[in-house]
Amino acid sequence: MIKREKYLKQIRPFIDKPVIKVITGIRRCGKSTFLKMLIADIILS
Repeated sequence: MIKREKYLKQIRPFIDKPVIKVITGIRRCGKSTFLKMLIADIILS
């Protein structure tokens, strides 16, 4: 699995903010995998 640091860096400032986050993309582009990476990043932080 490739760590998408660019995307993680863009979404980190919005963690714990009362803003709805929407991850969009075509089918099978890695949205679920990115969310799993984000969860792991939050847990390790």
